[in-house]
Amino acid sequence: MSTTPETDLHEGGHGDISVGVSGAGASGDGTASATRITPGNALRPEDIALAVSRGTAKPSEDVAEFALRLGDDALILAQRLGHWISRAPELEEDIALGNIALDELGHARSFLSYAGGALGEDGTARSEDDLAYFRREHEFRSVELFEQPNGDFAVTIARQFVVSHYQFELYRRLTSSTDATLAGIAAKAAKEVDYHRDHSTQWVLRLAQGTDESRQRMIHAFKVIWPYVDELFRDDELTGRLNDAGVAPQPSSLRADFDRLTGEVLAEAELDVPDVQPAPGGGRRGLHSEHLGYILAEMQVLAREYPGASW
Repeated sequence: MSTTPETDLHEGGHGDISVGVSGAGASGDGTASATRITPGNALRPEDIALAVSRGTAKPSEDVAEFALRLGDDALILAQRLGHWISRAPELEEDIALGNIALDELGHARSFLSYAGGALGEDGTARSEDDLAYFRREHEFRSVELFEQPNGDFAVTIARQFVVSHYQFELYRRLTSSTDATLAGIAAKAAKEVDYHRDHSTQWVLRLAQGTDESRQRMIHAFKVIWPYVDELFRDDELTGRLNDAGVAPQPSSLRADFDRLTGEVLAEAELDVPDVQPAPGGGRRGLHSEHLGYILAEMQVLAREYPGASW
């Protein structure tokens, strides 16, 4: 591709999804979401939902399944991180984790809005809320790392360190996707995840080089989280087809850069890469740990108890 994703969106891509990209309020309801205001020309969930509803953005079945995977990853992580609000070790960190959760929720909204354009069994598009609140556990496609419990603060930081390095490598490659909508979502997400990456890196160094207790907790945290790293980089038939079409990279192609960049931080922190047995995984096929059901029970209860409720 010779042009930037943003340029492609303006030129059409998968349809007239440039509506609203030129400025806040251009796509209609300016009060639709607390996360609606986005600086610059970044693609917003509302733009995607509008394009899907008009039929000007329609993902293929493979692209929709891929968007569902990424949306579920971000959604479950946002739900996990939200538990830290009012519980973080200091006020600034309380706000930082809340903001990271909000960024992840924004990514989830964009990916799920796009995925919904091809998933309706009755032939109609499904909304982000349909996909977030009215699917059952085996229908989610997030990998197991994202649903792991927060643990203590060090475990949350270790999980975030792994996730942000993985997501940054994935999103920066997706900005060159032949699917203009995925490229547009990734262009915005990569900038935000770059901040997440720096945030978690600083905490890894601070905890590893702090007190004896903080260092032991950081070492333990990586041992807890590292078994779930391998699942992030497993290829399958879907990723193979998307890679051949230039839509998305094979997950395994991200591993070398992930290992190099995380290894540099761990070396600076004088920490070893944990020598642990990889977890079986299976989240991309709907096979989850015992933790996801509890997350969904809390996340979905209001929407299921009062369908269609608004406030």
